[in-house]
Amino acid sequence: MRIKSIMMALSAAAALCAGVANAAVPGELIVNGGFEVGNYGQIGYNGNQVQGWDTTGYNFLFSGTNADHGGVNGTYGNLQLWGAGNGSANGLGASPAGGNFIAADGAFEIAPLTQTVNGLVAGQQYNLSFYWAGAQQYTFDGPNTEQWKVSLGGQTISTAVKNNTNHGFTGWQKETFTFTATSASEVLSFLAVGTPAGVPPFSLLDGVSMTSAVPEPQTWGMLGLGIGLVGFAARRRKAKAA
Repeated sequence: MRIKSIMMALSAAAALCAGVANAAVPGELIVNGGFEVGNYGQIGYNGNQVQGWDTTGYNFLFSGTNADHGGVNGTYGNLQLWGAGNGSANGLGASPAGGNFIAADGAFEIAPLTQTVNGLVAGQQYNLSFYWAGAQQYTFDGPNTEQWKVSLGGQTISTAVKNNTNHGFTGWQKETFTFTATSASEVLSFLAVGTPAGVPPFSLLDGVSMTSAVPEPQTWGMLGLGIGLVGFAARRRKAKAA
């Protein structure tokens, strides 16, 4: 019976710890991080908007399937990215997050894509994750580079520079940065940086997510309760043995 009681206590503690693992991920802080709500085309041109996000740069919203054949309308006409649909078998496709993605010119009329993030706690750390890749505008030639400079308030972290081939696509990768909030509301920005001018290099973005990097206070309480159950079972066993 003593062994059974201990096993039951351990099982309860394990269940609580599993609950802690789930509770350790607070609510999502980013609005429309997958860019699923918005109008295709150049953001801010002809009334095109992407919910939660603002920009004045040469930045576009694509679906995961129209970037290399349908294209989108912008100030300078029907813009496409090199891909299988227009003659380059470079593997261009939707991100692992699926759906829509942002394509930002890193060498022409550059300006960040921004969102004001609310509900932050000053001094607390937050994990920002996103998918990104490098591509090139259709009808242009030459190797190029792509990069994102990501800022939260006054802090900036840059991705590595991706080297892209002529008519190429670098493939998607996931990035995670940790920022420390300095106020309850701060501006998150993604600035595309590419070289050289005239080829045009495009940085792609999708699946933006921000969550707290530390468990919430109630999470620690649950963990303490689980440890307490294990301790109680051990003390009970010792008392009975005596």
